[in-house]
Amino acid sequence: MITYDVLIIGSGIAALQFATRLNKDLNVIILTKDKVRTANSYLAQGGIAAAIGADDHPSKHIADTLEAGRYHNDYKAVEEIVNRAPDLIKFISEQGDVFDRNNHGGLMLGMEGAHSEKRIVHGGGDATGKNVMEFLIERIGENVTIEEHVFAYELLLNDEHRCIGVKAKTDSGATKYYYSLNTVMATGGCGQLFTYSSNAETVNGDGIAMAYLAGAEVVDMEFIQFHPTLLYVNGETKGLISEAVRGEGAVLVTEDGTPIMEDVHPLKDLAPRHVVSQRIYEFLKKGHSVYLDISKIEKFEQRFPTITRICNLNGVRLSQGKIPVAPGSHFLMGGIKTDLTGRTSIKGLFAIGEAACTGLHGANRLASNSLLEGLYQGEKLALLINERHQDHVVPKLRHITKCQKLMLPDIQQIKDLMMERVGIVRNEVDLQKQKAWLHHHLPDENIDLEGCSKEELTKIFMLITAKLITEAALQRTESRGGHFRSDYPEEDDQQWFKRRIHHQNIRGWEKDHEHIETALAT
Repeated sequence: MITYDVLIIGSGIAALQFATRLNKDLNVIILTKDKVRTANSYLAQGGIAAAIGADDHPSKHIADTLEAGRYHNDYKAVEEIVNRAPDLIKFISEQGDVFDRNNHGGLMLGMEGAHSEKRIVHGGGDATGKNVMEFLIERIGENVTIEEHVFAYELLLNDEHRCIGVKAKTDSGATKYYYSLNTVMATGGCGQLFTYSSNAETVNGDGIAMAYLAGAEVVDMEFIQFHPTLLYVNGETKGLISEAVRGEGAVLVTEDGTPIMEDVHPLKDLAPRHVVSQRIYEFLKKGHSVYLDISKIEKFEQRFPTITRICNLNGVRLSQGKIPVAPGSHFLMGGIKTDLTGRTSIKGLFAIGEAACTGLHGANRLASNSLLEGLYQGEKLALLINERHQDHVVPKLRHITKCQKLMLPDIQQIKDLMMERVGIVRNEVDLQKQKAWLHHHLPDENIDLEGCSKEELTKIFMLITAKLITEAALQRTESRGGHFRSDYPEEDDQQWFKRRIHHQNIRGWEKDHEHIETALAT
């Protein structure tokens, strides 16, 4: 039996940054259910936020992050990550030709919504995620094994409720056990729970559901960011149209050219994402079409080659100066509750990237802070693992009580009902309907996962994550950031800092659960 020093589930920027910063004498394995280059991070267009401009300062970046997050953020997390951003960018830019530079050799800085300064570092125009991912892939050491097309589906816990690895399924349907001293969840968010999404097809909330089933604390699941501008063709979303397009001067208009963001917010088209998404949604519900007017952007094809390719593939003629758009799920601000290093409430289990909730993003993520968080957490956790004494793992597992299989709905039905009832605009009637529907299809979470196919596991994890979002959205009777209730349309400062924590222990082991701050200190 092989016991790895580190097991990483997921292969995005947080995972690869972590893997490349680990000591080379550590035995590391990365499991990804598709391929490394299909990770959500690979699709990231906009860039990475860092206060490195002559007129910028981390204090401004902090203020913008708090404002976008509607002050639901953890201030310490915001301060530490934002202050680290310039050095993270400097390290990568000195190691390789990753980011775009101006004529003087300095890094080009773009503007995005809710930022007060130009501070978005980008690579390949609108291919930042791809550039950074390739930079990291090239630096993966021989001590790191990558296994693709492996679906991790259940965390392994011993008698002491310590995580000691994971169960996974291969393409053939065989079950494999992977034991580890340190297990790291880096599976991303849950964008594919909704009909329209910018996320990769594999991003279904698997890691969050797995951690929840193991008893980890999950927090702030009501806060879902819907990106305002996904390419919208024939009733379907076809890819992300980066916020950087609006940063370069694009304007949101109706079919007759009427601007829709006038007198809505002081920043107009660069208002925080939840404001812009809700505004577009209002027009779409009334039967209007909404477009990005790009006619004033010079050399659009050169500045945005990835977006140009997506538009061309879907028959959108950029020569007409308009791109049809609609909002779709983009980023989860909540997730597995962690400290800044990635420690969860379960010993031996860590979470980084979008799967984790450090409190950086608050109720709404500031544009281009997500790749920054992944780079920060990857580095921070590597420093911890490199320095810590590795405990011996005793692979003695608890018995898991099984139950009968469920009659699971179609994946498309899950998406459509989540979009309709728990999407951009929410209310108690729709949320209660969705809660009842989810309970009907998943009345008991004590499920026989071992006998399930990959598709069945995907459905189960989607239903579990959907339940967490729906219940959290019901409990928060206010509107804040990415959570908008039409029946409670105003912010309520009585609920300002309330964090709804879900921690279930449904597998039959004894609960020995102390407050998370105590658990994180061990």
